[in-house]
Amino acid sequence: MTTNLKTTIGLVVAGVIALAALLYFADPRPAAPGGGGAEAPTAETLVRPDSHRLATAPDGAPVFVEFLDFECESCYAAFPAVEQIRAEYAGRVTFVVRYFPIPSHANAENAAVAVEAAAQQGRFEDMYRTMFETQPQWGEQEQSQAPRFRQFAAELGLDLAAYDRAVADPATLERVRADREDGFAAGVAGTPTFFVDGARLAPRSVADLRAALDSALADR
Repeated sequence: MTTNLKTTIGLVVAGVIALAALLYFADPRPAAPGGGGAEAPTAETLVRPDSHRLATAPDGAPVFVEFLDFECESCYAAFPAVEQIRAEYAGRVTFVVRYFPIPSHANAENAAVAVEAAAQQGRFEDMYRTMFETQPQWGEQEQSQAPRFRQFAAELGLDLAAYDRAVADPATLERVRADREDGFAAGVAGTPTFFVDGARLAPRSVADLRAALDSALADR
C-alpha cells in the first residue's frame, strides 16, 4: 500500500469517526417547558402541510425528518451525510427539514428566518445549502449576521425587496418558532435530531441512517 493511499484511508476513517461523534453528541438545548417524558410524536407533529421537503417520494414512501439548527456544528458535520443518503434514496424516501434554532446560538434564529424568507420565493433548498456551505464564515459570531444573510439572498438572485419584507414580517419568525414548538412536542433534545416514519433515531454513523431507511423500505 502506498503512503498516499494510507494517508487517504486515514483521512476518510478520521472523517467518519468525527461525524459519528458529532451525531452522537448532538447540540443540547434546555428541556422543553413542562418537563416530563415525551410521548411518541404524532405524524402531524413531525410533518405539517407547510413543512419544507428536500425531496418528495410517492405516497406511502418512508419519511425522513431532520430537526436542525443552521449554526449547529453537529448539523454542519451531518449535512454531507444527509446529502449523500438523499442522493442514494432519491425517489424512494421523502426528506423533510424542520427548523430548531437553539437559543445559545446567536444567529441560529436569524439564519432560519433568512432561509424561510428565501423559501417564500421558492428557494428554500438553495438557501439551506448556502447556510451550511458557509457556516464556518458566520457561525459562532455574537454580532448579527443578518446583513451577510441578505448578501446570500442577493447572490442567489432573490427579489431583495420581497426578502426584506419577509424577514421583517413577524409571521416569518412565527413560522420558524412553530417548527421549534413541534420539536419540543416531539421530544427533540438537541440537533440534529432525525426521525424515520415517526421513530427517533440515535445514529452514530451514516451506515445507521442507511439501516433505518432500508428497514423502513423493507416494511413496505
